[in-house]
Amino acid sequence: MLFRRPSPVIIETDRMTLRLPEMGDHLDWSRLRRAAEDFLRAWEPVYAADYLSRRAYRNRVYWAHQAQAEGRALSLFLIRREDRALMGAITLDNIRRGPAQMADVGYWIGPDFARQGYMLEALRAVIAHAYGPLDLGRIEAACLPENHASQKLLARAGFEPEGRASAYLQIAGRWRDHLLFAHRRADRRDPTNV
Repeated sequence: MLFRRPSPVIIETDRMTLRLPEMGDHLDWSRLRRAAEDFLRAWEPVYAADYLSRRAYRNRVYWAHQAQAEGRALSLFLIRREDRALMGAITLDNIRRGPAQMADVGYWIGPDFARQGYMLEALRAVIAHAYGPLDLGRIEAACLPENHASQKLLARAGFEPEGRASAYLQIAGRWRDHLLFAHRRADRRDPTNV
């Protein structure tokens, strides 16, 4: 029996198309990442020196397509429909099946597109996709305690705080504590735990 690779996921929102990265996006992606360096530095890991190279980007594209095909992750670019501008990315990663039926979400957006509702629109669309076609029941997110913008975004999208994890991720070269949040699919909430 031949393995058929699933079609790449495309999610449409009011203002955007969310889709897997392609090799033709390299120049736009590298320009946006370069322009966002200072804006994102405090919230992200330290990247390798060749992070913006075509070769590294090719690996990123391969990973995104392979992970989607295998059901491990869904890494999507945010493309503004009006001018096809690449604005950022959102990823459902570490998709777990079986009794867990859950994933982690991470996201970033360029400074010129921040605080205009694009990421909230993308996050809501990805949540709907996760609970619909992917049949997940829970999505987890983590952010630094001082990242108030991300905390507000998660709250507006319906995520609830669940605690704090010590030395959770390495950010800007240091192991940092993170606040943990979760979004639960309404029909899978256990009424005995509410």
